[in-house]
Amino acid sequence: MIQAILTTVLFAMSAVSAGRTTRVLGAGTANLARLTLATLFLGLWAHTGGQGFHGAALPWMIASGLVGFALGDTALYAAYYRIGPRLAVLLCLCLAAPIGAIIEWFWLGTRLTGGQIFWGSAILVGVFAALAPDSRTPVPTRTWLVGIALGVVAALGQGGGAVLTVKAFDVAKGVGQHIDGATAAYQRIVAGLLVTAIAVLGHRWRKGPATAGDKPSLDHPWRRVWPWVVANALFGPALGVACISWALAVAPTGIVLAIVATTPLVVIPFTMILDRDRPTLRSLAGGAVAVLGAAALAYN
Repeated sequence: MIQAILTTVLFAMSAVSAGRTTRVLGAGTANLARLTLATLFLGLWAHTGGQGFHGAALPWMIASGLVGFALGDTALYAAYYRIGPRLAVLLCLCLAAPIGAIIEWFWLGTRLTGGQIFWGSAILVGVFAALAPDSRTPVPTRTWLVGIALGVVAALGQGGGAVLTVKAFDVAKGVGQHIDGATAAYQRIVAGLLVTAIAVLGHRWRKGPATAGDKPSLDHPWRRVWPWVVANALFGPALGVACISWALAVAPTGIVLAIVATTPLVVIPFTMILDRDRPTLRSLAGGAVAVLGAAALAYN
């Protein structure tokens, strides 16, 4: 389970970077920029030391990218503006684990043991307790409902994309082929990048000039934010997705996604250092439950 734990750390670093890039560039531009850079990073490996666009699993990897990146990530970034990153990430990662496990159970026949279900549930309960939104911060009903719907869509994308990745690895193994995690991430991200680019450019074309939500607040915002864009791309869709693809090649979807669901908790020390954000007692207690669940699940 070291692959899933490493993914969690990388995704946490990416989430911190994403928060900073979206505030300056807007959700659409920030998401497109990170996918573009990550595609370049992963493509450099895939076409030199990896398998490039070859292999029997390629159609399934492309499908995984469409569901995970194009659908899931686009919905997640859109949810950030409406309900905030804490609740958006909570919905996406906590719901993705059971969604992925259920899809994999019915489609691929992968059953979880009683212990795995128990500890996976403990992780989700701990994450919810630690990151449940503060009721003292009111959100308009319509905005809240749209944000919740987007968070659920993001979870469907995350869970569905993960199961499609597992299916892709099964197809490759069935014909005696090997595909490494970085190449798998590259094959997935290319399809996601194309659809995301079309969606962002189409949105801008319909809207005309940049709106307040996407308009940069600085004359030259890239000078200030480019290191965070690079970090977001490197830690998230490049190294992070490569690691989770590696994890999915050797472990059931429900277990991998349950461990990755602790990502928001790993964000806490980064925000304490960078944003001076102090966790509440509830956050610490929930974090302890989630970490205990992840440790138990790794050895179950």
